[in-house]
Formats: sequence, C-alpha cells, structure tokens
Amino acid sequence: MQIEEGSILRGKVTGIAPFGAFVELEGGKTGLVHISEVSTEYVDDINKHLSAGQSVKVKVISVDEQGKISLSIKKAAEEKAKKKNDEKPKKSGGLIGAPEVFEFSQKKKDIEEMSFEDKLLKFKQDSEEKIQDLKRNTEGKRNGGYKRAY
Repeated sequence: MQIEEGSILRGKVTGIAPFGAFVELEGGKTGLVHISEVSTEYVDDINKHLSAGQSVKVKVISVDEQGKISLSIKKAAEEKAKKKNDEKPKKSGGLIGAPEVFEFSQKKKDIEEMSFEDKLLKFKQDSEEKIQDLKRNTEGKRNGGYKRAY
C-alpha cells in the first residue's frame, strides 16, 4: 500500500518512547508520532495520552527518502473536527435579517485574501450603496414627513 502525505489512516501503537510513539500502519509500515503531534494540549508524559496496543487515527505529515513516516494524531483530529463542522447545517443568529455566522466568517476570509486596492474599491462601493440607501430613506422624511397636496 502506498502511503501519501495528507492521508488519514488507522494504526496501532506498537511502542512508546519519551519523544513520541511508534504506530504500525496498514501494510506493516511503521511511522512516528512526535510528542508535539499527540494532542493540542501540552504533553508532559506521553503515557498519559497513549498506550501500547491502542488503535489511533493518524494523518501522514511527511514521508522522506529513507522511508521514514511522520504522523500526527493532533492534525487527524483537527481534520475530523473540520469535516464535522462543514457537515453541520448553517444556523441563523436568531435575529431576522442577521447574517449567518458561517457566511460572515467566509466573507472575512475572502476580504483578508484581497489586495489593498481591491479592499479600497469594495469599501468605496459599500460606502456609496449605504449613502444611496440613506438618501432614499431620508428624502420622504423632510418637511415634517409629509408632502403638501396642491
């Protein structure tokens, strides 16, 4: 079986060392989960998080020329959480007309990836739209909010 970077696999912990854990993957190949890749929390003692014979889900970080396989339990869990969040239906903030949280975060990411000139152009367009809306809303309210009938 070919092991590719980025793939998520199941494995069995075969050994534990102070610097990480050795995990046997499908096909009999063994990789190393460095202690920094075991959990999102600080890991002082790896034995508190893993034990020999335990089945774990790992993500392949890299495979070098000598065939050494670097694995991560932390990144596999993040991928699982990311997929789980993507599958959740979008929820409204409960207010009528309120932007959904997902859409807001996506817009924020889109804006962060824009160049300065594009951001400036978008700001200008948004400002002009807001001014037009404001003018439309305040035009009828002048002179006491009513028009004289002749």
